[in-house]
Amino acid sequence: MIDPMPTTDVADAERFERIGIAADAHSAAQTRHAFAGWLRQFFNLDAARLSDLVLAIYEALANSAEFAYVGADHAGTMDVLARYDPTRFKITVTVSDRGRWRMSEPAARTLSRGRGIPLIRALSDHASIDSTDHGTDVRMEWTNVGPRAAAS
Repeated sequence: MIDPMPTTDVADAERFERIGIAADAHSAAQTRHAFAGWLRQFFNLDAARLSDLVLAIYEALANSAEFAYVGADHAGTMDVLARYDPTRFKITVTVSDRGRWRMSEPAARTLSRGRGIPLIRALSDHASIDSTDHGTDVRMEWTNVGPRAAAS
């Protein structure tokens, strides 16, 4: 078994990055919490907009954690890269893994499943999913995001 890579954590006003996150539910929840903190610290978002961003990236992380490494012989990892473009007032977030999204048998048989991707698309201003044999990238964008005013 290959040990997962240690995570790399970076956060500033224009970038939030977590590389090599263990692809599991616990790590997805921790990353969701850290991402929410980054948004609160640097951006002027109302509660509904903040919730949209946090839920969308969590859905992408949860999908990677649950489906990317089904049947793999090793533990997988996932990455999050969020960038803020202050000239366009836009946040772009990419959640990546190096697996192949396959539904597990119990999940495939549950009728209440399959809402993550539609949620991602509904909660973001633009979303795309690029799946190849080498991994999946979920890219989400939000526009009209202003920076938090500097304290005087």
